[in-house]
Amino acid sequence: MSKKLELVCPAGNPAAFRAAIEAGADCVYLGFRDETNARNFPGLNFSRPELREGVRYAQENGVKVLLAINTYPKAGHQTPWHQAVDDAADIGVDAVILADIGLIDYAMRTHPGLRRHLSVQASASNIESIRFYVEAFDVKRVVLPRVLTLPEIRTLNENIDVETEVFAFGGLCVMAEGRCSLSSYITGVSPNKEGVCSPASHVRYEDRDGKLFSKLGDFTINAFPDNEPAGYPTLCKGRFRADDVTSYLFEEPTSLNVLDMLPELAAAGVSALKIEGRQRGKAYVSEVVQAFRKAVDAASAGLPVESSALMELSEGGRETAGAYDKEWR
Repeated sequence: MSKKLELVCPAGNPAAFRAAIEAGADCVYLGFRDETNARNFPGLNFSRPELREGVRYAQENGVKVLLAINTYPKAGHQTPWHQAVDDAADIGVDAVILADIGLIDYAMRTHPGLRRHLSVQASASNIESIRFYVEAFDVKRVVLPRVLTLPEIRTLNENIDVETEVFAFGGLCVMAEGRCSLSSYITGVSPNKEGVCSPASHVRYEDRDGKLFSKLGDFTINAFPDNEPAGYPTLCKGRFRADDVTSYLFEEPTSLNVLDMLPELAAAGVSALKIEGRQRGKAYVSEVVQAFRKAVDAASAGLPVESSALMELSEGGRETAGAYDKEWR
């Protein structure tokens, strides 16, 4: 393998933060406990004192901390987002992950020494858009959307001068990240502004006619027979009836897993692998990070990557390589 991939791991709380570091993370990414990050759920994320303590612990262990400030400020109400950037610089995180162009500009002007990564929420997926962010705002890394094939990623890296980070494990979203408003039509809150997709406050489950029905607000999203595991009701992964056929219309519940593709991703010029899971507990984080740490080290040494038993942690009990190896157009 041409270079060693950096392992970027999730932390939804301080316990998961420590678990990720102990399991072998190179970087840990997280968010403040407010609307400035795209995982703004009750019980998740970090207070300022918790982040300060986390940064200290990470530095002691040689691990980087990346702060996601990746939602879009509301017009006339930019203060929470600006404050998040200011606090990130004061606390000493290694980089901020930003999506909004105005916020990126603010970070560059007010804290030029604070490293800037472009969030997947910015949906930068072509040479021209990535070059713009690099040249205008000195972005050091771009998190690529999950809709690009390996050849497309290789072509990007051959034509841009910036690090690229790709998703490696976890929930698979094929929507235009940073542009999806499906959840807001039902719940009134958006992952792009309030940082919440399918909030738990709108979720209900009902037992009826021998099935478990999952609902989001007043809408039925899915119906599960007794022998089928029930998934969380997100609209894009709902099962609906159209033309007398009941099926998953947008996408099926499944998890991305690139363990078998590490040499190919490195050869395509990828710098870092992002593991999803800021809504997961420390046991999940620990197991997934350990598996990827072992795999990345093996691939870097030119050794075969052992298959890992991560299927039990996959959504719907299924895994996919997603768009990375898609053959359709």
